[in-house]
Amino acid sequence: MLGLAAVAAVFGGTFLVVKDAVAHMPVFDFLAWRFTIATCLMILVRPRAVRTLDARGTRYGILLGLALGSAYITQTIGLQHTPAAVSGFITGLFVVFTPVLSWLLLRRRMPRVVWLAVALAGIGLALITLGGFALGVGELLTLACAVLFGLHIVGLGEWSPGRDSWALTVMQMGSVAVLTIVCALITSGISVPRGIGEWFAILLTAVLASAIAYAVQTWAQSRLSATQTAVILTLEPVFAAAFAVVLGGERLGVIAVVGGALVVAAMYLVQLRSPSG
Repeated sequence: MLGLAAVAAVFGGTFLVVKDAVAHMPVFDFLAWRFTIATCLMILVRPRAVRTLDARGTRYGILLGLALGSAYITQTIGLQHTPAAVSGFITGLFVVFTPVLSWLLLRRRMPRVVWLAVALAGIGLALITLGGFALGVGELLTLACAVLFGLHIVGLGEWSPGRDSWALTVMQMGSVAVLTIVCALITSGISVPRGIGEWFAILLTAVLASAIAYAVQTWAQSRLSATQTAVILTLEPVFAAAFAVVLGGERLGVIAVVGGALVVAAMYLVQLRSPSG
């Protein structure tokens, strides 16, 4: 659990780094470099790990990677139009979407408290908007990102038990790399990062927030339920907002802070009152 808390801190702390990086380089270039490096590093550490996966495990890794890659694409593009603190709060809604998706896809019971949490989250987003942040393209893309992250957690919870967590993570990272490389080639091609700041952002997110973080999460979800994992990851938007305000100089009005608090409350309400399975 401490490992997952550290993962949440890393995820939250990278919002500012990514926002600054994509202000100087194309989104798809940044993501392509990030996940390609993460994949290569993981393969170097354990070159034969992927061989431990059977055909079904490989297919699951690819599907999880496509969901994860789509989430990062929508989140990173959204960050170009959204303050890091607000992006963190909206991204954190994956915790609310996780049980909803479990209900829709796996036919698992969804308690009434989840509907209450969805209502709280909606009110929270409305207050964030009233606090001076328009619910525009950036926020809507980030909302889509939260749904995709929820889908990834549901799939990871179903498919990671009994499989080599490192191998499954390599397949996910590799799939994200291929997806973002294709997107980069279709749009404007892939350029080499030019400055130290860009390389720092790429390497930091590739090593800490991709290779290590998802290896830890995949390993944890082979031992913990999706619910237990998600409740720990609710720390992510808290860290994101804290870093954005303290280090990034962003300002959140009182109404926006209350809205963010309601979003976080909705996350905890879902996770602390939902079945542990």
